[in-house]
Amino acid sequence: MDMTHPPTAAHAALRAELRDLNDDYAASLDELDFARWTAFFTDDCLYRVVSLENFQAKLPLSTIACQGQGSLRDRAAAIRETAVFEPRTVRRMVSGVRVNALHEDGSVEAQASFAVFESLSDREPHLFMVGRYLDRLVRQDGRLLLRERVCVFDNYRVRTSLVYPL
Repeated sequence: MDMTHPPTAAHAALRAELRDLNDDYAASLDELDFARWTAFFTDDCLYRVVSLENFQAKLPLSTIACQGQGSLRDRAAAIRETAVFEPRTVRRMVSGVRVNALHEDGSVEAQASFAVFESLSDREPHLFMVGRYLDRLVRQDGRLLLRERVCVFDNYRVRTSLVYPL
């Protein structure tokens, strides 16, 4: 689909579906529901968190990298069961959802901006991270799933620690 022409009703419906997906995705993480979080991805997914600098330079180093559902589940289990970190509350806001491309195989390239706020028990809440999601999605069993989500963060550095997925 040529994304330079005025949006059609189908395009508007797809954007609405993507907004709902991103809202539900953010809510699953805000509620620490990692089982629900992993269900947003295909079995063969790729999930990466990468700095803008590394992304622009096409460097492979990622702050978080998970390949496949097993890797996502391992990440979730580590947070729940083994990781030691200062208690925190995290809230995400997602906006600016865009459809970048529709492919003949039915896959969708999309992006959205995110802002993540963090509250630690002994400090004022602060803006933790900002950036954008770069997604490749496919439809399985009637719903869109993330085959690839690259979270490109604009921050110069991570202020505390990156515990939870973005």
